[in-house]
Amino acid sequence: EVLRESGIEVRIVDPKRVRSFAQSAGRLAKNDAIDAEMIAWFAEIFSEAPGQTHDAAHEKLLALAKARISLVDLKARLQSQNEHAAPRLVQKARERLLKNLVCEIAKLEAAISAQIKATPHLAERAEIIESVPGLAETTSANLVAGMPELGQVSDEIAVALIGAAPYDDDSGNRRGERHIKGGRRWVRNALYMACVGAATLNNPVLKAHYGRLIANGKKPKVAIIACMRKLIVILNTMVARRQKWDPSRYALNSASA
Repeated sequence: EVLRESGIEVRIVDPKRVRSFAQSAGRLAKNDAIDAEMIAWFAEIFSEAPGQTHDAAHEKLLALAKARISLVDLKARLQSQNEHAAPRLVQKARERLLKNLVCEIAKLEAAISAQIKATPHLAERAEIIESVPGLAETTSANLVAGMPELGQVSDEIAVALIGAAPYDDDSGNRRGERHIKGGRRWVRNALYMACVGAATLNNPVLKAHYGRLIANGKKPKVAIIACMRKLIVILNTMVARRQKWDPSRYALNSASA
């Protein structure tokens, strides 16, 4: 914020990239001076990357969404612990915590909804995303918070950012298996179950795509990730065009996918 207020362009990058860059240059030691040198060198080498504009409303939404995710994860862990035998006192303590967590999660969800509705450009994105069959308010909020680049980058970058891009592992005549890696795991995890429902129940376009993949011998989880990839490409196009879901348009596209 200080840099931006001073008129200095800011670029936010994955810190693992900078650290890997330093290691590839043989700089195995790490201290503040070395870090500063490596960051400056990294910025010079990869100077074509665009800077990110400051969006206070989005940053607040992102903080709320991540806080909700952390409480939901904590709730899931407590619920799994309750499946095992424990003294009554422990069970009661967990039940009280779970009750409080449900209340706090509801408060965060209300705050997330209010933040989106109070911010026109976020509300427009949410409305576009929620027009897709199978994507409800919670999934929409996670995508609005976690994928602000939707509609502003190429389909390949959008898929990579969410961590659904399959990467090659070939050498000579060897063709290795493709695996997804990297990306924003929390966004991918938040989208996964919604995509399962959309691909198997709620969305005719994704359902047809999923059925074809299964018929061609793809494993269910592989097919779901492929459907997630297709969904992100569709959403990237919809947000870029500021258009809501048009089943005829994407049904035609899915025929050649």
